[in-house]
Amino acid sequence: MDHFENIVRILLEREGYWVVSSFKVNLTKEEKAATGKHTIPRPEIDLVAYRPKDGFVLALEVKSYLDSSGVCAKDLLEKHDVMKGRYKLFTSDRYQSIVINRLSLDLVELGFLKTKIPIKLGLAAAKVRNNDNKAIVELMEGKGWFYWSPELIKQKIIALTKDGYENEAVYIVTKILMR
Repeated sequence: MDHFENIVRILLEREGYWVVSSFKVNLTKEEKAATGKHTIPRPEIDLVAYRPKDGFVLALEVKSYLDSSGVCAKDLLEKHDVMKGRYKLFTSDRYQSIVINRLSLDLVELGFLKTKIPIKLGLAAAKVRNNDNKAIVELMEGKGWFYWSPELIKQKIIALTKDGYENEAVYIVTKILMR
């Protein structure tokens, strides 16, 4: 897991989510074939998060892209029948349906959940390309997906200063910088 994923994990846990990092989805041979690519590696979900009161599970892509131009709306808006590109779960309905269904089954089979419940796709982004945030918000809201923008993540990190001491780098650095 990268450091930004760890920060998002901590922020989700602070809000009452149970979080699993780097969750490998166990697609069957038949499911792999149904994606249009027979020999794909197991899909990995950056963070799988569950807060019982919500009644759904979050399957989150977590992108920092701090030393690049950031998450680009154009990449998220692409549509592909067979998965390709950087945001496969967002841009291929077929792939998304197969992976999300199998994720739900895996969570039950592994004992994380008693029964299948809805899964909501989401994105947490530390940096977004100039002026693309509005288009990303519109896409996420239009699809009913979860989205934490760079500004929202910044607010949530700053809010950590109100918490007591935690032996996690994000808490320590935030308290040092916000004094």
